[in-house]
Amino acid sequence: MALSGELSQAALEALRGGLRGRLLHPGQEGYDAARAVWNGMIDRQPGAIVRCADVADVMTAVRTAHEHGVRLAVRGGGHSASGLALCDGGLVIDLSAMHGVRVDPAARTVTAEGGCTLGDVDHATHAFGLATPFGIISTSGVGGLSLGGGSGYLTRHYGLTIDNLLAADVVLADGRFVTASAETHPDLFWALRGGGGNFGVVTAFHFRCHPVHHVMAGPVLYDLADTGAVLRWYRDFLPSAPEELYGFFMVGTVPPAPPFPEALHGRHVCGIVWVYSGDREDADAALAPVREFGSPLLDGIHEVPFPALQSVFDPLYPPGLHSYWRGDFFTEITDEAIAVHERFAEVPTPLSTMHLYPIDGAAHRVGRDETAFHYREATWSAVIVGIDPDPANADRVRDWVVRYWEALHPSSAGGAYVNFMMEEGHDRVRATYGENYARLARLKARYDPDNLFRHNHNIPPADPA
Repeated sequence: MALSGELSQAALEALRGGLRGRLLHPGQEGYDAARAVWNGMIDRQPGAIVRCADVADVMTAVRTAHEHGVRLAVRGGGHSASGLALCDGGLVIDLSAMHGVRVDPAARTVTAEGGCTLGDVDHATHAFGLATPFGIISTSGVGGLSLGGGSGYLTRHYGLTIDNLLAADVVLADGRFVTASAETHPDLFWALRGGGGNFGVVTAFHFRCHPVHHVMAGPVLYDLADTGAVLRWYRDFLPSAPEELYGFFMVGTVPPAPPFPEALHGRHVCGIVWVYSGDREDADAALAPVREFGSPLLDGIHEVPFPALQSVFDPLYPPGLHSYWRGDFFTEITDEAIAVHERFAEVPTPLSTMHLYPIDGAAHRVGRDETAFHYREATWSAVIVGIDPDPANADRVRDWVVRYWEALHPSSAGGAYVNFMMEEGHDRVRATYGENYARLARLKARYDPDNLFRHNHNIPPADPA
């Protein structure tokens, strides 16, 4: 079936008769707010937005789009930095009103609806002294982060988000509802764990939780001129450190606000944000090498509730900032890569940054063919982010990101974490999935042969044999 794309009057009428949630269209109150995403560079005009109230609404919207050949995009509850959660002229399924969370403390599991943010889940699990491995900003959406793999503060200790996914409730391209797990629809379950939004609309995620309540965490900052020395120490130290210890390297600008001392406000720095999620009595020994290295400008490590750590970056990166990203996986931090980081370390705007996230430890104990997430041998996932509130600086930050990425890419493993990609072309998508790509394309042909779910980092269905 060819997808014409535009939302017809017949499709609108079919939607109006079958929804409990709101149907928003251009000119209607609430439409402009509903089409705004976290990244201010994105400005798309959907033909209509369905604010789904429940799974039945999702099924109705998917069936309507399928039957009427309407271009479709799916929005969870978070950022959509790439803007692919919106489409021009077609239909957007918006799950943000579906943000219920249910914790089973005895089983150490949590069920989160598809519109949840990380903060929604952290709030619920923290009351029971539990957490699920997610990202580093609480306003991120559970859906997009999880379907791409999910990397964050607990990755070395407890694996990627998808390594803790037990099951997913999914509305398929024909409007059917299924639950995918290791026992039911295992091939779909495999694809959902890293394959992005290509295979359906996930209306609920069922996760394993772990005992995490308070952690020892905070930044250790160094002079920008120390970038090379810090990276050389970091690349050798962290892979051999206890898996309970996590630290991501960054370059950036010290925010002009507490808890940073006024003498450091606005200063260009490099640093590592550390998190120790093991037993408190073992924290000092694990962190001793960190505190013995170099001449830091600031040692900000202290005990903090895990949700407070997850939300510490939220005020720095509110919705509406103009943002451009590029990413890559790295199996090692080479001397050549360090030279590139030193060259580009001075960021062009106060909010721009580069992060190197470790994805080893527990994440390495899952094989590259056990989930759709391919780069299991990678040790770091890098993201270069150009950000500024002023749209006049959009070209400036984009240029810095692209030049930095082009210089660094030859040292990379070849592909990128899908959640750190803009619209960069199909070759980048194929490189991201490596040896898993062909299997994903075959499963796409089975579950979405018409490529209804194509407004994403798309994997077109394989041609019939």
